[in-house]
Amino acid sequence: MATKKKTELAVDKDLTDLFGSVAPTKAKKASKTEAVSVSLSVTRALEIVITQMQTGGLRPRTISDYELHVKHFIEVTQIERLDEASAEGVYEWLASMQVSAQTKLTRLKCLKAFLERCADNGWLGARFWRQITIKVDAPVKEGAAEADVFALLRLLDLSDFVQLRDATAILLMYQTGLRLGSVSVLEERHVDINTQTLRLEGAIVKNRESIVLPFDERLKTLLSTLIAQNAKVRKIHGERNDFVFVTRTGTRIATSFTSNNIGKRINFYKRKYGLANMSPHALRRGFAKDIYNRSGGDLALVSKALGHSDFAVTTRYLHLSPEEVADKLRKYR
Repeated sequence: MATKKKTELAVDKDLTDLFGSVAPTKAKKASKTEAVSVSLSVTRALEIVITQMQTGGLRPRTISDYELHVKHFIEVTQIERLDEASAEGVYEWLASMQVSAQTKLTRLKCLKAFLERCADNGWLGARFWRQITIKVDAPVKEGAAEADVFALLRLLDLSDFVQLRDATAILLMYQTGLRLGSVSVLEERHVDINTQTLRLEGAIVKNRESIVLPFDERLKTLLSTLIAQNAKVRKIHGERNDFVFVTRTGTRIATSFTSNNIGKRINFYKRKYGLANMSPHALRRGFAKDIYNRSGGDLALVSKALGHSDFAVTTRYLHLSPEEVADKLRKYR
C-alpha cells in the first residue's frame, strides 16, 4: 500500500491535464606605462578592493572567489608588497595548480580582475597581466530542448507539493531565463499574476539592473497554485517568509551558494529519466535560443532578457553554427 502523503504536501488544485498526457522520453585610471610610487602590502590592497566590491554591490560569491584566489597567489609567490607582483609570479602560481586548464583560466580571471582594480586605484603601473593567457577548448553547452522540458513536466506529479514546486521552477527558468540564484530569492511581491509578469529589482539580478519578464497562462496557473500551497505549508510549520520557492517545511530552498534544493532535484530528474541536457543553466540557455529564434535573430533582445551587459556573453550562450549564421545573413542579400 502506498505511503500516505502528509496533508500539507497534498496539492489542493487538480493540475493533471496542465501539460497533457505523459510523452515518451529517454530514461581615474593609471597609464599603462606610468610608474606608480605606492608601495602597498598585497594583503591591505585585497582588503580595500573587497570593501570596494562590497560597496559596489557585487555578489558575495564573486567577492569570495577574489579573496580565495588572491590569497592563494600570495601564499605561492610569497610576495608581501603589491609592487612585487610580476608575470613570472603569475606563471609560478599557475604552475603550482594540479587542476584543469579551464579551472586555471577561471582563477586567472579572478586574479587579473583584482590586479586591474589595483591599477585603477593607482597602485600599479604597467598592466603585465593582460598578456597572460590560457588556451582552453571551450565545450559547447547546448540549451535544454523544449521537447525534453515538457516531457519532464508531464512526468511530474503535480498533486505533490515538492513536484509542483519543481515543475514551477523548471518552467519559470525555461520561460524567463532566470538564474537559479535569482529563483531561490524570488518573493511573492515579484510575481504579478494579473499581468502575468515577473517584476525584478536589481538586488536579485546578477547585473543589478531591474527587469520585467512575461510568462504564459500555464506558468500563471502553476505560480498561483504554488503560492496558495506555500501559505498552507508555512502555516503548518510556523514559518514566516514570502519566498515563492520553499522546502517541504516552509523554509528557504537555498542554504548556501552550493546547496539548493531545486538544483539537486533537477539533477535527480535528469538521472532518473535519462535527460542528457537538463540543468538550471541548460534551461536558461534553452530560453536564450528560443527567444533568439522567435525574434528572428534579435541579439539585443536576447541580451536584455538574459540581463547581460556584453553581447559577447550572449553569443556564447547561443553557440550559433556557421550554417545558422549564414541563414541569418541571407536576408540581407
